Amino acid sequence: MRISPLVKQFIAIGFGFSIGALAQSSLPYQNPSLPTEQRVNDLVSRMTLEEKVSQMQNHAAAIPRLGVPAYDWWSEALHGVARSGYATVFPQAIGMAATWDTDLIHHEAEIISTEARAKYGDAIAHGNHDIYYGLDFWSPNINIFRDPRWGRGQETYGEDPYLTSRLGVAFVESMQGNDPKYFKVIATPKHFAVHSGPESLRHKFNVNVSPYDLEDTYLPAFRATITEAHADSIMCAYNAIDGAPACANTMLLQEHLRKAWNFQGYVTSDCGAVGDISEGHKYATDLTGASVAAVKAGTDTTCGPEYPTLVQAVKDHKISEQEIDTAVKRLFTARFRLGMFDPQESVPYSKIGFSENNTAEHRKAALEAAEKSIVLLKNDTRILPLASETGTIAVIGPNAANLASIEGNYNGVPSAPVVPLKGIEDHFAGKSKVVYSQGSAFTVELPLVVPRTVFHPSAGSSEVGLKGEYFSSGDLSGTPVVTRVDPNLDFDWQSASPVAGLSSTLYSVRWTAMIQAPGAGDYKFGFRDADCYPCTEEDRIRVFVDDRQVVDGGRKGNTSGANSFSVHFEQNQSHAIRIEYAHQGQERGGGIRMEWEPDAAALREQAVAVAKQADVVLAFVGLSPDLEGEEMPVHVEGFSGGDRTDIALPAVQRQLLEALNATGKPLVVVLMNGSALAVDWAKEHAAAILEAWYPGEEGGTAIAETLAGTNNPAGRLPVTFYPSVEDLPAFDEYSMKNRTYRYYKGRVLYPFGYGLSYTSFSYGELKITPTEAKANGPVQVSVTVSNSGNVKGDEVVQLYLTAPGASAVRALKGFKRVSLEPGASKQVDFALDARDLSRVREDGSRAVMPGKYTLSVGGSQPDGSAKVLEGGFSIHGTQVLPK
Repeated sequence: MRISPLVKQFIAIGFGFSIGALAQSSLPYQNPSLPTEQRVNDLVSRMTLEEKVSQMQNHAAAIPRLGVPAYDWWSEALHGVARSGYATVFPQAIGMAATWDTDLIHHEAEIISTEARAKYGDAIAHGNHDIYYGLDFWSPNINIFRDPRWGRGQETYGEDPYLTSRLGVAFVESMQGNDPKYFKVIATPKHFAVHSGPESLRHKFNVNVSPYDLEDTYLPAFRATITEAHADSIMCAYNAIDGAPACANTMLLQEHLRKAWNFQGYVTSDCGAVGDISEGHKYATDLTGASVAAVKAGTDTTCGPEYPTLVQAVKDHKISEQEIDTAVKRLFTARFRLGMFDPQESVPYSKIGFSENNTAEHRKAALEAAEKSIVLLKNDTRILPLASETGTIAVIGPNAANLASIEGNYNGVPSAPVVPLKGIEDHFAGKSKVVYSQGSAFTVELPLVVPRTVFHPSAGSSEVGLKGEYFSSGDLSGTPVVTRVDPNLDFDWQSASPVAGLSSTLYSVRWTAMIQAPGAGDYKFGFRDADCYPCTEEDRIRVFVDDRQVVDGGRKGNTSGANSFSVHFEQNQSHAIRIEYAHQGQERGGGIRMEWEPDAAALREQAVAVAKQADVVLAFVGLSPDLEGEEMPVHVEGFSGGDRTDIALPAVQRQLLEALNATGKPLVVVLMNGSALAVDWAKEHAAAILEAWYPGEEGGTAIAETLAGTNNPAGRLPVTFYPSVEDLPAFDEYSMKNRTYRYYKGRVLYPFGYGLSYTSFSYGELKITPTEAKANGPVQVSVTVSNSGNVKGDEVVQLYLTAPGASAVRALKGFKRVSLEPGASKQVDFALDARDLSRVREDGSRAVMPGKYTLSVGGSQPDGSAKVLEGGFSIHGTQVLPK
């Protein structure tokens, strides 16, 4: 029997289908030399209706008789390849936005897509067609962060449509690659559209958005990623717009996406969003009606179990098979353009080997991104950078050594994460003494990771941490592969091996230590596994205190569940603890976090005692992905369902800052969070404030370098920091009135675009050409920026434009990040095209209008400072622009 080269290729990459099924004369869809459209049409024509529908779900079934392998469309890459083992973890998206650096975003996406290809190739070689190992990535999130209460705002590029569009275009272009025939991967801008909370209402709420706000705020970034970056996929949202659910909304999916923007790719639903069409929105009477409405509107694949109903719907003449064909052809066009049906040697990206995942060079890029994301908010006393030999540095706060707060959400697994405490200890080693205390919880109602100060590996030891013994068996049998001291139990091992020499699916660990609480009383402890979806089997956890078993539990435990236990401590009393953890049979699971509910007063008193020993106090406060995020079961003061009801720093952390300040030691506040915080007390009392976001795997290193001056901070806020929510509209009100820097009329703590430096910059020679322009533009703007300080630094040059008319708003229309040595100058050029110059009219139409325009160029929004220059020009004529 003769085996064709294509069949050999299928076998080589692990499709695992019978040779007989494909041992036939070459069919058109198997011929790489034919046009993609012809190949797709041929393949789909050979499928049964049931086979076609089986391809329209996120986990597409294999069709062995046609040589079609199983494929899962769901993969994540918000700031690194997520949920598929070790990967380079960049700062959370809001932190990347704070870099204001399109070149850096482009480089980040290039690395992410390279690692995606490396993981995909390795998975296929091992016959793995599972979720999170595909080449279609549901990123970036380019919704507008219109309200600081939204928990998922951390996943976005901030509140401004222009900044979001420029960063989104850079990300999508680089992810998809530049090969004329093949995609490197496919990017999926989401969630289309008008989607930004509340999380608790997202499955059923409707937004009656004005035509003005729709075109001015909610659609520009989506338009840019489709028309400029040519994203080949887009995700529709949960909510409804103007009465029609987003995944069944013809205004969005047809009038704008397909017709106005000429989108040629495929649309995927958010997970369960098609079901929401009937269950949440009551737009259809049942799941079949919801599925039919979604496909007719243009939703080609669903994340969820809804579309199998389409088979009967076709038979009942509720939808035609031709409409099914249209969706399936879009999906297979994507797969063909990813090279999934061609010989590997003809697909350039298939040459990327697994050795290109999680490399040292990629780690350097993650460090650069973390460095560039940090925003200096206050430094009035010039306490920063710290002196090279500061003496004793106190590192205090719930975010000082919290893994989740460098990871963010939708994250990959960092192989060597650097939390702030470790970064500071490493950087100041041999120069300063570093002392540490946890200080407080994030909120008094929720547990947090047990800090290293509670543990000693053996009785009488001054070393902190637990003795960890790592076994290659699932029952602690055999000789440990590795024995080491772990600072605490805060590990993320999703689809990853804990240490070299262990499988990611079979291992066990035994930790032993003496534990001592900060004060006398009863303390509650518990265990939480790493966030994991989908997970079906349980890890096992057993705990012994003074040789008495107190826990025999498993996955999904926490301090209030079966994995919890309490220990009574007398003053200065220690207890022996042994923790046995076993993981087997799950590729996606793995990881453990030991939490506690400490006494707030005792923890704060301990922190004050540590601060009194120090020459400077570094307070790491803020939020955590355990508090803000996607549809979370969190309902405590200030937080509800992943969103926030109050943007103030939680009370227990404010009390910690006040107590630390009362010691009289200089107080530097480092914020770690995914959304704006009302830090009015810190603004008034702290010596300095840094905003570090959720900074990724090298976050601790970047923070330490910034505190020491090795890195000169130059990040700029991509969101407005408000003093409270009192002057903001209701969270569920989607009108942009009195929201974001463009429309807010009240006092702000720190404005959009704000950020300080360790050096100073000056501006001169603003040139605008022509000063009398035509409606079709362009208008050229140039300015000279100089580093007038004593150290090298980056400046973010920002251009804001105000169109004529009483209702016109000031809006960002250009930005460039430039690096300058002391005394150096650079000319920065901008070209404003017709879309930059246009404004949206009340009816939603966009046009360049005649009149006198005002622009400002500088390192911030115009605020009357000398480093912001203003000028003007006039436009003659009118030009109406397409949607």
